[in-house]
Amino acid sequence: MKGLYWQPNSSGEETSFVFLEKDNLPVVSDNYVKVQVKACALSRIDTKVLSEIKLEKEFLPVGREIAGVVLETGNKVSFFQPHDEVVGILPLDSEESGLCEVVLVHEHYLARIIDESNGRYDLTESCLEETGGLGVDIVLDAGVRLYTKENEATSQSLLPHKHDIITLLSVGGHWVTMEENLQLDPPDSRSLFLKGATVSFLNDEVWNLSNMHQGKYLCILDDIMEKLSNGVFRPCLDDPIPLYEAKVSMEMVQKNPAKKRQVVRL
Repeated sequence: MKGLYWQPNSSGEETSFVFLEKDNLPVVSDNYVKVQVKACALSRIDTKVLSEIKLEKEFLPVGREIAGVVLETGNKVSFFQPHDEVVGILPLDSEESGLCEVVLVHEHYLARIIDESNGRYDLTESCLEETGGLGVDIVLDAGVRLYTKENEATSQSLLPHKHDIITLLSVGGHWVTMEENLQLDPPDSRSLFLKGATVSFLNDEVWNLSNMHQGKYLCILDDIMEKLSNGVFRPCLDDPIPLYEAKVSMEMVQKNPAKKRQVVRL
Protein backbone atom coordinates (compact mmCIF):
# COMPACT_ATOMS: atom_id res chain seq x y z
CA MET A 1 0.00 0.00 0.00
CA LYS A 2 1.60 3.24 -1.20
CA GLY A 3 1.62 6.53 0.75
CA LEU A 4 3.40 9.89 0.70
CA TYR A 5 6.12 10.50 3.31
CA TRP A 6 8.43 13.34 4.30
CA GLN A 7 12.13 12.59 4.60
CA PRO A 8 13.86 15.11 6.90
CA ASN A 9 17.32 16.19 5.78
CA SER A 10 19.76 16.82 8.62
CA SER A 11 22.22 18.41 6.21
CA GLY A 12 19.89 21.36 5.64
CA GLU A 13 19.19 20.41 2.04
CA GLU A 14 15.80 20.97 0.39
CA THR A 15 12.90 19.08 1.96
CA SER A 16 12.02 15.90 0.05
CA PHE A 17 8.75 13.98 -0.20
CA VAL A 18 8.66 10.41 -1.46
CA PHE A 19 6.06 7.74 -2.15
CA LEU A 20 6.75 4.56 -0.16
CA GLU A 21 5.17 1.12 -0.27
CA LYS A 22 4.03 0.09 3.23
CA ASP A 23 2.96 -3.25 4.70
CA ASN A 24 -0.68 -4.28 4.61
CA LEU A 25 -2.88 -3.16 7.51
CA PRO A 26 -3.27 -5.46 10.53
CA VAL A 27 -6.58 -7.11 11.37
CA VAL A 28 -9.20 -4.61 12.57
CA SER A 29 -9.90 -5.04 16.28
CA ASP A 30 -11.01 -3.24 19.47
CA ASN A 31 -11.77 0.47 18.86
CA TYR A 32 -10.18 0.76 15.44
CA VAL A 33 -11.91 1.54 12.16
CA LYS A 34 -10.72 0.72 8.64
CA VAL A 35 -11.43 3.68 6.36
CA GLN A 36 -11.25 3.88 2.58
CA VAL A 37 -9.81 7.35 1.98
CA LYS A 38 -11.66 9.43 -0.60
CA ALA A 39 -9.86 12.74 -0.01
CA CYS A 40 -6.93 13.99 2.03
CA ALA A 41 -5.96 17.60 2.83
CA LEU A 42 -2.32 18.63 2.54
CA SER A 43 -1.05 21.01 5.21
CA ARG A 44 2.40 22.32 6.02
CA ILE A 45 4.51 20.19 8.34
CA ASP A 46 5.39 22.17 11.45
CA THR A 47 9.00 21.13 12.01
CA LYS A 48 9.27 23.22 15.19
CA VAL A 49 6.41 21.33 16.87
CA LEU A 50 7.86 17.96 15.83
CA SER A 51 11.23 18.97 17.22
CA GLU A 52 9.71 20.10 20.54
CA ILE A 53 7.88 16.81 21.11
CA LYS A 54 10.92 14.78 19.97
CA LEU A 55 9.01 13.12 17.13
CA GLU A 56 11.90 12.23 14.87
CA LYS A 57 11.72 9.42 12.32
CA GLU A 58 13.44 8.54 9.09
CA PHE A 59 10.16 8.96 7.22
CA LEU A 60 7.17 10.90 8.52
CA PRO A 61 3.71 10.35 6.96
CA VAL A 62 2.13 13.23 5.05
CA GLY A 63 -1.58 14.04 5.05
CA ARG A 64 -3.45 13.77 8.36
CA GLU A 65 -6.85 15.32 7.58
CA ILE A 66 -8.92 12.71 5.77
CA ALA A 67 -12.44 12.04 4.51
CA GLY A 68 -13.68 8.63 3.46
CA VAL A 69 -15.98 5.67 3.94
CA VAL A 70 -15.90 3.06 6.72
CA LEU A 71 -15.03 -0.42 5.40
CA GLU A 72 -14.76 -2.39 8.64
CA THR A 73 -14.99 -1.78 12.39
CA GLY A 74 -13.44 -3.40 15.45
CA ASN A 75 -15.45 -5.42 17.95
CA LYS A 76 -15.56 -2.54 20.48
CA VAL A 77 -16.61 0.18 18.02
CA SER A 78 -20.20 1.29 18.69
CA PHE A 79 -20.59 4.62 16.91
CA PHE A 80 -19.59 3.71 13.35
CA GLN A 81 -20.82 1.10 10.88
CA PRO A 82 -19.60 0.01 7.44
CA HIS A 83 -20.52 2.43 4.63
CA ASP A 84 -20.63 5.44 7.01
CA GLU A 85 -19.05 8.58 5.54
CA VAL A 86 -16.53 10.05 7.99
CA VAL A 87 -13.93 12.77 8.46
CA GLY A 88 -11.01 12.72 10.86
CA ILE A 89 -7.49 13.75 11.79
CA LEU A 90 -4.72 11.19 12.13
CA PRO A 91 -2.62 11.63 15.30
CA LEU A 92 0.86 13.16 15.16
CA ASP A 93 2.49 9.79 15.88
CA SER A 94 0.52 7.97 13.18
CA GLU A 95 2.56 5.51 11.13
CA GLU A 96 0.23 5.83 8.14
CA SER A 97 -0.08 8.49 5.47
CA GLY A 98 -3.52 9.91 4.82
CA LEU A 99 -2.77 9.49 1.12
CA CYS A 100 -2.98 5.69 1.43
CA GLU A 101 -6.09 4.17 -0.16
CA VAL A 102 -7.02 2.51 3.14
CA VAL A 103 -6.03 3.53 6.69
CA LEU A 104 -6.64 2.16 10.17
CA VAL A 105 -7.88 4.85 12.59
CA HIS A 106 -9.01 4.83 16.23
CA GLU A 107 -12.70 5.77 16.40
CA HIS A 108 -11.92 8.75 18.66
CA TYR A 109 -10.23 10.48 15.72
CA LEU A 110 -13.34 10.29 13.51
CA ALA A 111 -16.78 12.04 13.23
CA ARG A 112 -19.69 11.51 10.79
CA ILE A 113 -20.40 13.68 7.78
CA ILE A 114 -23.30 14.43 5.43
CA ASP A 115 -22.98 15.95 1.93
CA GLU A 116 -23.80 19.64 1.53
CA SER A 117 -24.13 22.07 -1.36
CA ASN A 118 -22.09 25.19 -2.00
CA GLY A 119 -23.32 28.70 -1.17
CA ARG A 120 -22.30 32.09 0.21
CA TYR A 121 -23.60 34.25 3.04
CA ASP A 122 -22.57 37.30 5.04
CA LEU A 123 -21.01 36.06 8.27
CA THR A 124 -21.73 39.07 10.46
CA GLU A 125 -25.30 39.68 9.30
CA SER A 126 -26.20 36.00 9.56
CA CYS A 127 -24.85 35.62 13.10
CA LEU A 128 -26.48 38.80 14.37
CA GLU A 129 -29.80 37.89 12.74
CA GLU A 130 -29.79 34.41 14.26
CA THR A 131 -28.96 35.77 17.73
CA GLY A 132 -31.34 38.72 17.70
CA GLY A 133 -28.44 41.17 17.55
CA LEU A 134 -26.82 39.80 20.72
CA GLY A 135 -23.88 38.13 18.98
CA VAL A 136 -22.25 34.75 19.54
CA ASP A 137 -20.43 33.42 22.62
CA ILE A 138 -17.39 32.00 20.82
CA VAL A 139 -15.70 32.40 17.45
CA LEU A 140 -13.06 29.98 16.15
CA ASP A 141 -11.46 31.21 12.93
CA ALA A 142 -9.10 29.67 10.40
CA GLY A 143 -7.40 32.98 9.68
CA VAL A 144 -8.56 36.59 9.44
CA ARG A 145 -8.06 39.66 7.28
CA LEU A 146 -6.19 42.32 9.20
CA TYR A 147 -6.68 45.07 6.61
CA THR A 148 -8.82 45.70 3.54
CA LYS A 149 -6.90 45.93 0.28
CA GLU A 150 -8.36 46.64 -3.15
CA ASN A 151 -6.17 44.08 -4.92
CA GLU A 152 -6.09 41.34 -2.27
CA ALA A 153 -6.05 37.70 -3.36
CA THR A 154 -9.31 35.75 -3.63
CA SER A 155 -8.22 33.40 -0.83
CA GLN A 156 -7.80 36.39 1.50
CA SER A 157 -11.11 38.00 0.50
CA LEU A 158 -12.97 34.87 1.68
CA LEU A 159 -11.57 35.23 5.20
CA PRO A 160 -13.56 37.21 7.79
CA HIS A 161 -12.27 40.67 8.69
CA LYS A 162 -11.13 41.19 12.28
CA HIS A 163 -13.69 44.00 12.69
CA ASP A 164 -16.52 41.65 11.64
CA ILE A 165 -15.48 39.08 14.23
CA ILE A 166 -15.31 41.68 17.00
CA THR A 167 -18.72 43.03 15.92
CA LEU A 168 -20.48 39.67 16.15
CA LEU A 169 -18.98 38.73 19.54
CA SER A 170 -21.46 38.86 22.41
CA VAL A 171 -20.81 40.38 25.84
CA GLY A 172 -18.31 38.09 27.56
CA GLY A 173 -17.61 36.38 24.23
CA HIS A 174 -14.42 34.53 23.35
CA TRP A 175 -12.42 34.80 20.11
CA VAL A 176 -10.03 31.95 19.28
CA THR A 177 -7.81 32.79 16.31
CA MET A 178 -5.30 30.89 14.20
CA GLU A 179 -3.76 34.17 12.98
CA GLU A 180 -0.35 34.13 14.66
CA ASN A 181 0.43 37.71 13.57
CA LEU A 182 -2.84 39.23 14.82
CA GLN A 183 -2.68 43.02 15.22
CA LEU A 184 -5.38 44.93 17.10
CA ASP A 185 -5.72 48.71 16.88
CA PRO A 186 -6.77 50.79 19.94
CA PRO A 187 -10.44 50.95 18.73
CA ASP A 188 -10.46 47.15 18.42
CA SER A 189 -9.10 46.74 21.94
CA ARG A 190 -11.69 49.20 23.27
CA SER A 191 -14.54 47.27 21.63
CA LEU A 192 -13.30 44.05 23.22
CA PHE A 193 -12.91 45.84 26.57
CA LEU A 194 -16.49 47.21 26.50
CA LYS A 195 -17.82 43.73 25.73
CA GLY A 196 -15.62 42.04 28.32
CA ALA A 197 -14.53 39.74 25.49
CA THR A 198 -11.27 37.76 25.35
CA VAL A 199 -8.86 36.68 22.63
CA SER A 200 -6.72 33.53 22.60
CA PHE A 201 -4.55 31.81 20.02
CA LEU A 202 -4.73 28.34 18.52
CA ASN A 203 -2.41 26.36 16.31
CA ASP A 204 -3.36 23.21 14.41
CA GLU A 205 -1.47 20.84 16.68
CA VAL A 206 -2.89 21.95 20.05
CA TRP A 207 -5.90 19.64 19.62
CA ASN A 208 -3.62 16.64 19.21
CA LEU A 209 -1.19 17.47 22.01
CA SER A 210 -3.87 17.37 24.73
CA ASN A 211 -6.56 14.74 25.27
CA MET A 212 -8.85 17.36 26.79
CA HIS A 213 -8.53 19.73 23.85
CA GLN A 214 -8.93 16.85 21.40
CA GLY A 215 -12.23 15.96 23.03
CA LYS A 216 -13.39 19.58 22.70
CA TYR A 217 -12.36 19.57 19.05
CA LEU A 218 -14.41 16.44 18.32
CA CYS A 219 -17.45 18.03 19.99
CA ILE A 220 -17.01 21.11 17.78
CA LEU A 221 -16.56 18.90 14.71
CA ASP A 222 -19.75 16.97 15.51
CA ASP A 223 -21.65 20.24 15.87
CA ILE A 224 -20.29 21.51 12.56
CA MET A 225 -21.30 18.30 10.77
CA GLU A 226 -24.83 18.63 12.15
CA LYS A 227 -25.06 22.21 10.88
CA LEU A 228 -23.76 21.12 7.47
CA SER A 229 -26.48 18.48 7.26
CA ASN A 230 -29.12 21.12 8.09
CA GLY A 231 -27.77 23.54 5.51
CA VAL A 232 -26.70 26.14 8.11
CA PHE A 233 -23.07 26.03 6.90
CA ARG A 234 -22.37 26.02 3.17
CA PRO A 235 -18.60 26.40 2.63
CA CYS A 236 -16.95 27.28 -0.67
CA LEU A 237 -14.75 24.37 -1.80
CA ASP A 238 -11.93 24.20 -4.35
CA ASP A 239 -11.66 21.36 -6.83
CA PRO A 240 -9.56 18.46 -5.43
CA ILE A 241 -6.31 17.47 -7.10
CA PRO A 242 -5.49 13.93 -8.33
CA LEU A 243 -3.14 11.65 -6.38
CA TYR A 244 -0.30 11.90 -8.90
CA GLU A 245 -0.02 15.64 -8.19
CA ALA A 246 0.18 15.15 -4.40
CA LYS A 247 4.00 15.19 -4.24
CA VAL A 248 4.33 18.48 -6.13
CA SER A 249 1.44 20.07 -4.22
CA MET A 250 2.91 19.06 -0.86
CA GLU A 251 6.24 20.61 -1.81
CA MET A 252 4.43 23.86 -2.65
CA VAL A 253 2.44 23.79 0.60
CA GLN A 254 5.61 23.21 2.64
CA LYS A 255 7.41 26.13 1.00
CA ASN A 256 4.46 28.52 1.04
CA PRO A 257 1.92 27.60 3.76
CA ALA A 258 -1.64 28.57 2.84
CA LYS A 259 -4.60 29.20 5.12
CA LYS A 260 -6.82 26.81 3.18
CA ARG A 261 -6.29 23.08 2.76
CA GLN A 262 -5.29 21.48 -0.53
CA VAL A 263 -7.37 18.30 -0.90
CA VAL A 264 -6.29 15.17 -2.78
CA ARG A 265 -8.93 12.91 -4.34
CA LEU A 266 -8.08 9.19 -4.15
